[in-house]
Amino acid sequence: MTWVHEKLYPHWRQIYESTRIYFEARTEHQHLVIFDNPTFGRVMALDDVVQVTEGDEFVYHEMLTHVPMLAHGRAKRVLVVGGGDGGILREVLKHPVEKAVLVEIDASVVAMSKEHLPGISKGAFDDPRTEVVIADGVDYMARAEPKFDVIIIDSTDPVGPGEVLFTEEFYKNCAKRLTPGGILTCQNGVPYMQREELVYTQKRRKPHFADCAFFVAAVPTYVGGFMGLGWASHDPAHRARPVEEIRRRYQANPFPTQYYTPEIHVACFALPRFILDLLAQA
Repeated sequence: MTWVHEKLYPHWRQIYESTRIYFEARTEHQHLVIFDNPTFGRVMALDDVVQVTEGDEFVYHEMLTHVPMLAHGRAKRVLVVGGGDGGILREVLKHPVEKAVLVEIDASVVAMSKEHLPGISKGAFDDPRTEVVIADGVDYMARAEPKFDVIIIDSTDPVGPGEVLFTEEFYKNCAKRLTPGGILTCQNGVPYMQREELVYTQKRRKPHFADCAFFVAAVPTYVGGFMGLGWASHDPAHRARPVEEIRRRYQANPFPTQYYTPEIHVACFALPRFILDLLAQA
Protein backbone atom coordinates (compact mmCIF):
# COMPACT_ATOMS: atom_id res chain seq x y z
CA MET A 1 0.00 0.00 0.00
CA THR A 2 1.23 3.47 -0.92
CA TRP A 3 -0.18 6.96 -0.57
CA VAL A 4 -0.61 9.58 -3.28
CA HIS A 5 -0.46 13.21 -2.10
CA GLU A 6 -2.48 15.84 -3.93
CA LYS A 7 -0.59 19.14 -3.82
CA LEU A 8 -3.02 21.67 -5.27
CA TYR A 9 -3.07 24.05 -2.30
CA PRO A 10 -0.03 25.35 -0.39
CA HIS A 11 -1.54 24.92 3.09
CA TRP A 12 -3.84 21.92 2.67
CA ARG A 13 -3.29 18.54 1.09
CA GLN A 14 -5.41 15.46 0.71
CA ILE A 15 -3.94 11.97 0.55
CA TYR A 16 -5.30 8.98 -1.36
CA GLU A 17 -4.50 5.39 -0.56
CA SER A 18 -3.17 3.71 -3.69
CA THR A 19 -3.64 -0.05 -3.80
CA ARG A 20 -2.34 -0.36 -7.36
CA ILE A 21 -0.67 1.93 -9.87
CA TYR A 22 -1.78 1.20 -13.43
CA PHE A 23 0.36 3.78 -15.18
CA GLU A 24 2.87 6.45 -14.23
CA ALA A 25 5.10 8.51 -16.49
CA ARG A 26 6.11 12.01 -17.42
CA THR A 27 4.50 12.79 -20.75
CA GLU A 28 5.56 15.56 -23.10
CA HIS A 29 3.45 17.99 -21.06
CA GLN A 30 3.00 16.74 -17.47
CA HIS A 31 3.34 13.98 -14.89
CA LEU A 32 0.51 11.46 -15.31
CA VAL A 33 -0.48 8.73 -12.87
CA ILE A 34 -3.48 6.41 -12.79
CA PHE A 35 -4.00 4.42 -9.60
CA ASP A 36 -6.68 2.54 -7.68
CA ASN A 37 -8.31 3.77 -4.45
CA PRO A 38 -10.76 1.71 -2.32
CA THR A 39 -13.30 4.56 -2.12
CA PHE A 40 -13.02 6.33 -5.49
CA GLY A 41 -11.94 3.47 -7.76
CA ARG A 42 -9.47 4.34 -10.46
CA VAL A 43 -8.06 7.84 -10.18
CA MET A 44 -6.10 9.98 -12.64
CA ALA A 45 -3.79 12.73 -11.40
CA LEU A 46 -1.78 15.25 -13.42
CA ASP A 47 1.16 17.02 -11.80
CA ASP A 48 0.05 15.84 -8.34
CA VAL A 49 -3.52 17.12 -8.75
CA VAL A 50 -6.42 14.67 -9.02
CA GLN A 51 -8.36 15.24 -12.23
CA VAL A 52 -10.97 12.50 -12.29
CA THR A 53 -12.10 9.48 -10.31
CA GLU A 54 -14.38 6.64 -11.34
CA GLY A 55 -16.34 7.09 -8.14
CA ASP A 56 -17.67 10.64 -8.48
CA GLU A 57 -16.86 11.76 -12.04
CA PHE A 58 -20.55 11.67 -12.93
CA VAL A 59 -21.27 14.83 -10.92
CA TYR A 60 -18.76 17.01 -12.74
CA HIS A 61 -19.29 15.56 -16.21
CA GLU A 62 -23.09 15.63 -16.08
CA MET A 63 -23.33 19.17 -14.77
CA LEU A 64 -20.72 20.72 -17.05
CA THR A 65 -22.47 19.11 -20.04
CA HIS A 66 -26.22 18.85 -19.53
CA VAL A 67 -26.75 22.33 -18.11
CA PRO A 68 -25.56 24.05 -21.32
CA MET A 69 -26.94 21.39 -23.65
CA LEU A 70 -30.49 21.50 -22.28
CA ALA A 71 -30.41 25.26 -21.77
CA HIS A 72 -29.55 25.62 -25.45
CA GLY A 73 -32.01 22.98 -26.60
CA ARG A 74 -30.84 22.76 -30.22
CA ALA A 75 -27.09 22.18 -30.05
CA LYS A 76 -25.80 20.21 -33.01
CA ARG A 77 -22.08 20.97 -32.96
CA VAL A 78 -20.19 20.76 -29.67
CA LEU A 79 -16.53 21.44 -28.88
CA VAL A 80 -14.77 20.02 -25.84
CA VAL A 81 -11.37 21.50 -24.96
CA GLY A 82 -9.40 19.21 -22.67
CA GLY A 83 -11.40 16.33 -21.29
CA GLY A 84 -9.03 13.65 -22.54
CA ASP A 85 -10.59 11.10 -20.20
CA GLY A 86 -13.73 11.16 -22.38
CA GLY A 87 -16.28 11.82 -19.64
CA ILE A 88 -17.62 15.08 -21.08
CA LEU A 89 -17.65 13.52 -24.54
CA ARG A 90 -19.70 10.61 -23.21
CA GLU A 91 -22.33 12.96 -21.80
CA VAL A 92 -22.42 15.18 -24.91
CA LEU A 93 -23.18 12.15 -27.06
CA LYS A 94 -26.31 11.40 -25.04
CA HIS A 95 -27.82 14.33 -26.94
CA PRO A 96 -28.82 14.29 -30.64
CA VAL A 97 -25.69 16.13 -31.76
CA GLU A 98 -24.26 15.89 -35.25
CA LYS A 99 -20.62 16.49 -34.34
CA ALA A 100 -18.54 16.45 -31.16
CA VAL A 101 -14.95 17.64 -31.45
CA LEU A 102 -12.52 16.98 -28.59
CA VAL A 103 -9.29 18.97 -28.54
CA GLU A 104 -6.70 17.61 -26.10
CA ILE A 105 -3.10 18.79 -25.88
CA ASP A 106 -1.72 15.56 -24.39
CA ALA A 107 -2.19 12.41 -26.48
CA SER A 108 -1.07 10.28 -23.55
CA VAL A 109 -4.10 11.37 -21.50
CA VAL A 110 -6.43 10.08 -24.21
CA ALA A 111 -4.47 6.88 -24.78
CA MET A 112 -4.09 5.99 -21.10
CA SER A 113 -7.71 6.89 -20.34
CA LYS A 114 -8.86 4.53 -23.09
CA GLU A 115 -6.65 1.77 -21.71
CA HIS A 116 -7.03 2.21 -17.95
CA LEU A 117 -10.24 4.27 -17.49
CA PRO A 118 -12.57 2.86 -20.18
CA GLY A 119 -15.56 3.09 -17.84
CA ILE A 120 -15.42 6.88 -18.03
CA SER A 121 -15.59 7.30 -21.81
CA LYS A 122 -17.78 4.20 -22.33
CA GLY A 123 -17.03 3.99 -26.03
CA ALA A 124 -17.43 7.73 -26.72
CA PHE A 125 -14.13 7.87 -28.61
CA ASP A 126 -15.46 5.30 -31.09
CA ASP A 127 -18.74 7.10 -31.80
CA PRO A 128 -18.90 8.16 -35.48
CA ARG A 129 -19.91 11.67 -34.40
CA THR A 130 -16.64 12.10 -32.50
CA GLU A 131 -13.52 13.81 -33.82
CA VAL A 132 -10.41 13.85 -31.62
CA VAL A 133 -7.82 16.54 -32.33
CA ILE A 134 -4.49 16.40 -30.52
CA ALA A 135 -3.56 20.06 -30.38
CA ASP A 136 -3.14 23.09 -28.15
CA GLY A 137 -6.64 24.31 -27.29
CA VAL A 138 -5.52 27.94 -27.45
CA ASP A 139 -4.19 27.56 -30.99
CA TYR A 140 -7.28 25.65 -32.07
CA MET A 141 -9.62 28.27 -30.66
CA ALA A 142 -7.76 31.09 -32.41
CA ARG A 143 -8.62 29.72 -35.84
CA ALA A 144 -11.54 31.15 -37.82
CA GLU A 145 -13.59 28.00 -38.47
CA PRO A 146 -15.81 26.18 -37.63
CA LYS A 147 -18.33 27.53 -35.12
CA PHE A 148 -20.04 25.58 -32.35
CA ASP A 149 -23.35 25.77 -30.50
CA VAL A 150 -21.80 24.71 -27.19
CA ILE A 151 -18.17 24.88 -26.08
CA ILE A 152 -17.13 23.03 -22.90
CA ILE A 153 -13.71 23.74 -21.38
CA ASP A 154 -12.73 20.71 -19.30
CA SER A 155 -9.33 22.02 -18.26
CA THR A 156 -6.91 21.47 -15.44
CA ASP A 157 -6.45 24.27 -12.91
CA PRO A 158 -4.78 27.50 -14.12
CA VAL A 159 -1.23 26.21 -13.65
CA GLY A 160 1.01 24.37 -16.09
CA PRO A 161 -0.53 23.44 -19.48
CA GLY A 162 -3.99 24.61 -18.39
CA GLU A 163 -3.00 28.17 -17.46
CA VAL A 164 -3.49 29.57 -20.98
CA LEU A 165 -7.12 28.41 -20.97
CA PHE A 166 -7.98 31.11 -18.40
CA THR A 167 -6.78 34.19 -20.27
CA GLU A 168 -8.99 36.94 -21.68
CA GLU A 169 -7.62 36.33 -25.17
CA PHE A 170 -8.74 32.71 -24.98
CA TYR A 171 -12.25 33.68 -23.81
CA LYS A 172 -12.42 36.28 -26.59
CA ASN A 173 -11.64 33.61 -29.17
CA CYS A 174 -14.17 31.26 -27.58
CA ALA A 175 -16.84 33.94 -28.03
CA LYS A 176 -15.95 34.20 -31.72
CA ARG A 177 -16.21 30.45 -32.19
CA LEU A 178 -19.76 30.27 -30.80
CA THR A 179 -22.87 30.49 -32.94
CA PRO A 180 -25.19 33.46 -32.17
CA GLY A 181 -27.07 31.61 -29.43
CA GLY A 182 -24.04 29.69 -28.22
CA ILE A 183 -23.08 28.73 -24.66
CA LEU A 184 -19.67 28.24 -23.04
CA THR A 185 -19.13 26.33 -19.80
CA CYS A 186 -15.85 25.65 -18.01
CA GLN A 187 -14.48 24.42 -14.73
CA ASN A 188 -13.54 27.23 -12.36
CA GLY A 189 -12.22 25.49 -9.29
CA VAL A 190 -13.56 25.52 -5.75
CA PRO A 191 -14.66 29.08 -4.89
CA TYR A 192 -13.87 28.81 -1.18
CA MET A 193 -10.31 27.71 -1.91
CA GLN A 194 -9.69 29.51 -5.21
CA ARG A 195 -11.45 32.82 -4.72
CA GLU A 196 -9.21 34.93 -6.95
CA GLU A 197 -9.84 32.57 -9.86
CA LEU A 198 -13.57 33.21 -9.66
CA VAL A 199 -13.08 36.98 -9.76
CA TYR A 200 -10.53 37.24 -12.55
CA THR A 201 -12.26 34.75 -14.84
CA GLN A 202 -15.50 36.69 -14.47
CA LYS A 203 -13.68 39.91 -15.34
CA ARG A 204 -12.03 38.34 -18.37
CA ARG A 205 -15.22 36.83 -19.79
CA LYS A 206 -17.61 39.74 -19.24
CA PRO A 207 -16.39 41.95 -22.13
CA HIS A 208 -17.04 39.20 -24.67
CA PHE A 209 -20.40 37.67 -23.73
CA ALA A 210 -23.90 39.00 -23.18
CA ASP A 211 -24.34 36.86 -20.06
CA CYS A 212 -21.64 35.66 -17.66
CA ALA A 213 -22.33 33.72 -14.47
CA PHE A 214 -21.45 30.67 -12.40
CA PHE A 215 -23.28 27.57 -11.27
CA VAL A 216 -22.26 25.03 -8.67
CA ALA A 217 -22.11 21.29 -8.03
CA ALA A 218 -20.93 19.20 -5.09
CA VAL A 219 -18.04 16.97 -6.20
CA PRO A 220 -16.48 14.99 -3.30
CA THR A 221 -13.06 14.76 -4.96
CA TYR A 222 -12.70 18.53 -5.29
CA VAL A 223 -12.48 19.30 -1.59
CA GLY A 224 -13.35 22.65 -0.07
CA GLY A 225 -17.07 22.92 -0.77
CA PHE A 226 -18.97 23.60 -3.96
CA MET A 227 -17.24 23.24 -7.31
CA GLY A 228 -17.61 26.43 -9.35
CA LEU A 229 -18.56 26.00 -13.01
CA GLY A 230 -18.30 28.97 -15.33
CA TRP A 231 -21.09 30.03 -17.69
CA ALA A 232 -20.98 32.46 -20.60
CA SER A 233 -23.49 32.92 -23.40
CA HIS A 234 -24.48 35.20 -26.22
CA ASP A 235 -28.15 34.78 -25.21
CA PRO A 236 -29.14 35.75 -21.63
CA ALA A 237 -32.43 33.86 -22.03
CA HIS A 238 -30.63 30.53 -21.82
CA ARG A 239 -29.81 30.91 -18.12
CA ALA A 240 -33.39 31.92 -17.27
CA ARG A 241 -35.12 28.83 -18.69
CA PRO A 242 -37.86 27.74 -16.25
CA VAL A 243 -37.80 24.24 -14.84
CA GLU A 244 -40.90 23.30 -16.85
CA GLU A 245 -39.07 24.03 -20.11
CA ILE A 246 -35.90 22.20 -19.05
CA ARG A 247 -38.01 19.24 -17.93
CA ARG A 248 -39.88 19.19 -21.24
CA ARG A 249 -36.62 19.20 -23.19
CA TYR A 250 -35.16 16.42 -21.06
CA GLN A 251 -38.25 14.25 -21.35
CA ALA A 252 -38.24 14.63 -25.13
CA ASN A 253 -34.90 12.80 -25.17
CA PRO A 254 -34.43 11.16 -21.75
CA PHE A 255 -31.12 9.59 -20.80
CA PRO A 256 -29.74 8.10 -17.57
CA THR A 257 -28.05 10.40 -15.03
CA GLN A 258 -26.77 9.99 -11.49
CA TYR A 259 -26.70 13.66 -10.42
CA TYR A 260 -28.35 15.90 -13.00
CA THR A 261 -32.09 16.57 -12.92
CA PRO A 262 -34.09 19.45 -14.43
CA GLU A 263 -34.67 20.70 -10.88
CA ILE A 264 -30.94 20.65 -10.10
CA HIS A 265 -30.36 22.45 -13.40
CA VAL A 266 -32.40 25.46 -12.33
CA ALA A 267 -31.29 25.39 -8.69
CA CYS A 268 -27.55 25.26 -9.44
CA PHE A 269 -27.55 28.92 -10.50
CA ALA A 270 -28.64 29.98 -6.99
CA LEU A 271 -25.32 30.91 -5.38
CA PRO A 272 -24.27 31.19 -1.74
CA ARG A 273 -23.76 34.72 -0.45
CA PHE A 274 -19.97 34.46 -0.23
CA ILE A 275 -19.80 33.62 -3.96
CA LEU A 276 -22.11 36.50 -4.81
CA ASP A 277 -19.86 38.78 -2.78
CA LEU A 278 -16.84 37.58 -4.74
CA LEU A 279 -18.58 38.21 -8.04
CA ALA A 280 -19.45 41.72 -6.92
CA GLN A 281 -15.70 42.42 -7.07
CA ALA A 282 -15.71 41.63 -10.78
